[in-house]
Amino acid sequence: MNLAPLDVAGDAALAAALLRLQHEAYAVEAALIGDDRIPPLHETLSDLRAAPLSWTGAFTGDRLVGAVAWSSEDGGVDVHRLVVAPSAARQGTGTALVRSVLAAGRPTVVSTGRDNIPATALYLRLGFVPTGDREVLPGLWVSGFRFDP
Repeated sequence: MNLAPLDVAGDAALAAALLRLQHEAYAVEAALIGDDRIPPLHETLSDLRAAPLSWTGAFTGDRLVGAVAWSSEDGGVDVHRLVVAPSAARQGTGTALVRSVLAAGRPTVVSTGRDNIPATALYLRLGFVPTGDREVLPGLWVSGFRFDP
């Protein structure tokens, strides 16, 4: 597996592949948490390309199998998305992507569906600490995590 920056705004074919991957990955999370109101699950290609995010992709050969998106804010990092192809799940892709963000050595925050046990386990295993749960839509709960280097 190789990691590389993604030019989502400039590469339409790559952005389309990323959108398909994102929809596949968030469909799995929707099933885990029993709620499909996850905003990136319904995002359009235009929305994805316009989002002011930095992206790193994980590739097996020339196939995009995962990606992480983040923004830098107030000296820290906010991870907005972590997506892994269902066929590449539990093979270290998510871990490698999150570690690539943590390598910047800055405080990092992330949120995931409260009932997304695999994602919660990943963040805890990497040293994130829980910051609490919040209801982002009626009945849709997310858990927050923070990593301090």
